[in-house]
Amino acid sequence: MNRELAYVGAAMPVSALSDNREWLIEGQRDLEIQDPFRPELLDGDWRSVVRQARDLLDGYSGRMGIHGPFMSLNILGYDPKIRAVVAERLLQGIAFAAELGATHMVVHSPFMFFGSPFLPHAQANRLADDIAVVHATLEPVVAAAQQAGCTLVIENIQDTNPAPLLALVRSFNSAQVQMSLDVGHALLMQRIGGPTPDQWVREAGPLLAHVHLQDSDGHLDRHWMPGRGNLNWYALFEALDTLAHQPRLLLELREKAEIRAGATYLAERGLVR
Repeated sequence: MNRELAYVGAAMPVSALSDNREWLIEGQRDLEIQDPFRPELLDGDWRSVVRQARDLLDGYSGRMGIHGPFMSLNILGYDPKIRAVVAERLLQGIAFAAELGATHMVVHSPFMFFGSPFLPHAQANRLADDIAVVHATLEPVVAAAQQAGCTLVIENIQDTNPAPLLALVRSFNSAQVQMSLDVGHALLMQRIGGPTPDQWVREAGPLLAHVHLQDSDGHLDRHWMPGRGNLNWYALFEALDTLAHQPRLLLELREKAEIRAGATYLAERGLVR
């Protein structure tokens, strides 16, 4: 599907907004605020951070979300006490999103599979059991997200096969739960037999709501600007062009000062604006 080129946006903390404000507003680019992944912020005065962000974003009307809490958290918790802690943290993330007016929150995939990507997820009915446990964890979070008008996007982390993550997303049967693709994570898992980032796009299809764009050499989760690693950007955007919708496109770079350069690299190759 040949569509007008999308404006690429970026993920950043509130402290980086002033340097990128004009660029964000110029194209009403996608934006992701990263601060709420930090537990010390969620236990502190996070509302002042939200107020600062809202002040800096006066004039911005693009698609904005947050990266939810993930440190030491796994949404697949068979221990009910662990589930309670995870749900509590994610609910704090939703509260931050609601106060900010954010409409997506990134949540990390729980699947860490020790085996070949071509094998079933686990023996017998383990995937179904895992999905049931995730539902038990996320039930109050999904309800709060719906109330806040915020979509949970579950991001591939150590997933070597898209099938379990896509089965999890489909199991909610809700527009409130969609998939996020981190192309650098997919590139890393490709080294042990996982599909290419562009194949992840094709597998996810209409469930793909959100994409983290970063480059890597395939050895570490580098979060380099595009062009520094060996990701096949042409194949990725060719796959994205087959979608009937436009996922949120966000550069997620370790060096925030390189956001504009990363966007320029992709724009000069006719992939984004």
